[in-house]
Amino acid sequence: MTLTDLSYGFRDDDQRRRVQAVIHDRLADDREPQECRYLMRFWWQLGMPYQEVSLAQLSLNVRKSKLDVLERLISAIRTSHDEIDAWVASAQDAFPVIQDRGFRAASGDDC
Repeated sequence: MTLTDLSYGFRDDDQRRRVQAVIHDRLADDREPQECRYLMRFWWQLGMPYQEVSLAQLSLNVRKSKLDVLERLISAIRTSHDEIDAWVASAQDAFPVIQDRGFRAASGDDC
């Protein structure tokens, strides 16, 4: 199944950015570099009409709990804008914000 249709499924750029923020802030953990790389490729896919990543690649590189969330997102995008909004709320409840350790280390922030 191709993911090239996803960029067309959002109500507007704000909705797409909210979804991307959830992926970036709550799913893409820099402590898991391979998984993070594929999640960020998916993040990019949401705004592009060409294939950046396939579902098969995601299946091989993203752990099941996060892959299930991505599959629900794909279904929501292909269903309705309201389903996308519900996905954002659900994912925000299910996953805490990830602390970007690489950025903190580079900026000298020891908090």
